[in-house]
Amino acid sequence: MTTPVQSSDYYAGENLWGTDAHMAAGKPDAVLRYGSGKRAFGELRLPVGSGPFPLAVIYHGGCWKAGIATQAYMTPLAAWMQQHGIASLNVDYREVGDGGGWPGSFEDWRASASLIDEIAVKYPVDRNRVTLVGHSAGALPALWLGEPQGADGPVGPQEPVAARAAIVFDGPGDVGAEREAFDKLCDFPSVDPFMGGTNEQVPARYTAISPATHAPALAQVMFVQAVLPSPSDTTLKAIGVAGAGVSVVENPGASHFAIVTPGDETFAKNEAALLKVLHGE
Repeated sequence: MTTPVQSSDYYAGENLWGTDAHMAAGKPDAVLRYGSGKRAFGELRLPVGSGPFPLAVIYHGGCWKAGIATQAYMTPLAAWMQQHGIASLNVDYREVGDGGGWPGSFEDWRASASLIDEIAVKYPVDRNRVTLVGHSAGALPALWLGEPQGADGPVGPQEPVAARAAIVFDGPGDVGAEREAFDKLCDFPSVDPFMGGTNEQVPARYTAISPATHAPALAQVMFVQAVLPSPSDTTLKAIGVAGAGVSVVENPGASHFAIVTPGDETFAKNEAALLKVLHGE
C-alpha cells in the first residue's frame, strides 16, 4: 500500500543524530508498507527524470534496541542519493523492546525486501542495480538479505534477495565474530539480547547468519569504516567466497555518524567511491 506524504515537518521530534548538519531531511515521495505493524514501512524517494534509476535499500542502525534510532536519521543520505540520480527505500523495522530481535527483526527485513519487486513494477527503477545499504546495526540486514538461508535461519529456508551490491557503513561483517567490538561501539551489550543468547548458548543461530557458512550472493560489497574496526581477513574472505568483490575504506578519526552525513568532510572523501557502487559502475 502506498501512502502520500503531506506534512512539511515530517521528522519533527525525531533524533537525526546530526546527519542533517549540511543537508535537510526532506520528506519522502511516498511511504510503502510491508506489514501491519507500526514500524513496518519504507520511505521511497525518486530522483527527477525518467529513469530507470538504481535503487538503494537502506537499513538504519541503533544497536537493535528500540528507542535509540529510526530510519529518520538516514534521510539526509537518502536525499543525497536522490540528488545523484539514485532512488531509495529507507526502511524502519522492529528492534529489541518492540517485537524485534531474533526472529522479529529478520522477519521485518525479509518482508521489506519484497517491496523491491513492487517498486520495480510501479516506478522507473532498474531491478538489476539494487544496492543494500546498512549503517551500524543495519549492516546485518544489508549482508544477511543477500545470503541464502537454510532451515536453521531466523525465517527458515530463503533464497538470497536479488541485489547487485551491499554497502556497509561502520558495521560488523560477522555479528558473532565481532560481538565484543560492536558491544563496545554501542556502549552496552547489544548482540546477545538481539540474538537471544550468547554464541555458547545459541551457537546455531550465530552460525545460521554468518557469512562463513552462508556467503552473500552479491557482486560487490563495500565497507566504509570509522569507529568500528574493519572485519577480519577471515570474514572478508568468507564474504567474497561466492564471488563478491570486497573492499574496505577506513576513515581513521572519523565519527560513527560522519560517514553517513552528506556534506561532512569524511563523507565527501568517500562520495566518488560510493556513487560508483550505487550506480553499478
